[in-house]
Amino acid sequence: MDEKKQPLTSHLQELRKRLVFSFIAVGAGFIVCYAFSENLFAILSQPLLKMMPSGGTLIFTSVAEAFFTYMKVAFIAGIILTSPFVLFQVWAFVAPGLYRHEKRYVIPFVAAGSIFFVLGILFAYYVAIPVGFKFLLGYATDFIKPMPSMKEYLSFSIKFLLAFGLVFEFPVVLVLLARIGVIDAKTMARHRKYAILLIFIFAAVMTPPDIISQLLMAIPLMGLYELSILLSRIFGKKKPIPPTTE
Repeated sequence: MDEKKQPLTSHLQELRKRLVFSFIAVGAGFIVCYAFSENLFAILSQPLLKMMPSGGTLIFTSVAEAFFTYMKVAFIAGIILTSPFVLFQVWAFVAPGLYRHEKRYVIPFVAAGSIFFVLGILFAYYVAIPVGFKFLLGYATDFIKPMPSMKEYLSFSIKFLLAFGLVFEFPVVLVLLARIGVIDAKTMARHRKYAILLIFIFAAVMTPPDIISQLLMAIPLMGLYELSILLSRIFGKKKPIPPTTE
């Protein structure tokens, strides 16, 4: 950590610079992704279209709905595309205030966090969303036909993808806390039953009100919690061995 304390105005100027760089990057990412927004939405809608009856399709119920849906897809894709640069701006802002031993954890933490976030999104796209939609679309009958709109599907799928992306950060956060000594593997194992209860409450809040979707989130979360305990035993902060007395 720098011994010289910078005035508040310097911190605000640095924050403004980092925010401006981030907004410019996201804007550029949005422009690039908007050129492919139709293709991106087609990829995003594949899990639903595969589960729908033959001839099923998405609709839009207002004149501008398709346009704004593509805008949202491009904006979200732009954020994901430029996220490494934005994370670097966050790092550049907070790095001067960290101790040397704290800086060592930043790059592994960001790298592991990015990998687990992508794994969560892939799990949601290839497993959770298809299974969830298959269950929900099972309520269709000869008199009730599924006709989801573009806007509703985008909102539902993005919420699902981001939710799984964030919950897959679980081991990264817990291992980091164990590494700096805030928690340890024994404490997590001892409070396992409370963690499972919180996991099911979290899954019920973050997913649609059906048991299948809740289990699809709760079961991986429990597995990630057990993985966190294992990794905390390996990478957690080691307690000093007390000196022996003869």
